[in-house]
Amino acid sequence: MKRWMVAGAGLMLLVCTGLWTVPGVLQGQATPAPVRDLVSYRDIVKKALPAVVSIESRQTRTEIKPSRPRRLPFDAPGVPEEFRKRLEELMPEGIPDAPDGRLGSGSGVVIDASGVVLTNHHVIDGATEVVITFQDGKKVTAKNIMSDPKTDLAIVKLDSSKGPYAALELGDSDTMEIGDRVLAVGAPFGLAGTVTHGIISAKNRNLNVNMYEDFIQTDAAINPGNSGGPLINVDGQVIGINSAIKSRSGGFQGIGLAIPSNQARHIKDQLLANGSVKRSYIGVAMQSVQDPVLAQKLGLKSPYGAVVNDLIASGPAEKAGVQPGDVIVGVNGKPVKDSKALQALIASLQPGKEVELDVVREGKNQSIKVQLEEQPKTYGMAAGNEPSEGNILPTPQRGLGLSVANMSLEAGRKYGFKSKKNGVMITEVDPQSHAHEAGLRPGMLITRIERQAVADVAAFEKIVGSLDAKSDVLVQVATPEGGTLLVVVKAGS
Repeated sequence: MKRWMVAGAGLMLLVCTGLWTVPGVLQGQATPAPVRDLVSYRDIVKKALPAVVSIESRQTRTEIKPSRPRRLPFDAPGVPEEFRKRLEELMPEGIPDAPDGRLGSGSGVVIDASGVVLTNHHVIDGATEVVITFQDGKKVTAKNIMSDPKTDLAIVKLDSSKGPYAALELGDSDTMEIGDRVLAVGAPFGLAGTVTHGIISAKNRNLNVNMYEDFIQTDAAINPGNSGGPLINVDGQVIGINSAIKSRSGGFQGIGLAIPSNQARHIKDQLLANGSVKRSYIGVAMQSVQDPVLAQKLGLKSPYGAVVNDLIASGPAEKAGVQPGDVIVGVNGKPVKDSKALQALIASLQPGKEVELDVVREGKNQSIKVQLEEQPKTYGMAAGNEPSEGNILPTPQRGLGLSVANMSLEAGRKYGFKSKKNGVMITEVDPQSHAHEAGLRPGMLITRIERQAVADVAAFEKIVGSLDAKSDVLVQVATPEGGTLLVVVKAGS
């Protein structure tokens, strides 16, 4: 009898303390969602591997040009500068195409059972055909190749009559968050079917690798050969296309970069529909206003928006009355925080559409209506440099901690400019000066100082001579690659 009394007391104690588990329904509580089992990724991998392919890019034999050098493979992001320079010294003209037409290799992923393969532009760049190899060893040759170099994305269309092909679904990259688990699949160093895992380390990364970029950063191991392969979430969906690594060694160091699937989907749809991507532009060279000192010089209350450094002649912005030095802070009332945001917003709109730019000009707000036009095919693509002819630069003049010389075709070519432009060449920068601190370097072309055009050395001397030694100086420069930059040289240079 005592035993039953003890048992009964113990039972009452369990109920009172809540240690006796009562079904949630009886307690009026919802049944908790099951926890995803992440002990193994094998089910995801089994689904993914048949849809991930290795890609070998080729030129058909009739189009092979054995003497044509191609871009050196060691100039990719992450290769140490000293290593790259040494290799370029050994092979200054680049490396010739292989005799059988092979150009390179990478990875890809089938995203439609009819045979749509998504990869990187740099994987198939220059190819007239590609050889696709599947996990089971099956090879398919395809010549239907479409790409968009401005986002580094490409599509290879396989023969649908030989399908259906194993495919993965494109997921929604916008729903992914920092800390979410991901897998990277591809052929690093030619090792096909390699799977690595990690998390999303960051989003919205811009490294100025591509014209349009919004990278997902991951610590899943990505190495050369992974390019074009998928970044996959735990639901087995493609949420990114692996594109680049940031590294000092040229190999994996914890920072991999993938193009978001939502961006890839938009490019894929346009390539399949039109064979190319159509974008709008307003025809300006611009930079983000991130420096508080620069913002103050431009009449802004805080670092925000994109400052116009230059205008394309007869482009939409010039025709509308936009001027160098204007800061674009919004489009149709929607704020734009920097040049990348402005560029992406304008590019997403239809050519022919009229937009209203919110502009700050010398501290005053105004609105300018601009008729968008379709981007020229080469817009934003840097032109190659011509070799130097070894001509001697004229005697330089000094000011602002700089040595400058008149721009000439010969002088420009020494630093990589393909044509003569208005301005003065920087030939030397005092390493102890504020100009050096601001980022000015030999080979840059000064085009404006304090918003005044600098046509030659005489104009440079006149403007510099009139400056207040106690005031910061706004300097605009052009680079051989076609870029423009506004910097502030602090007072006391």
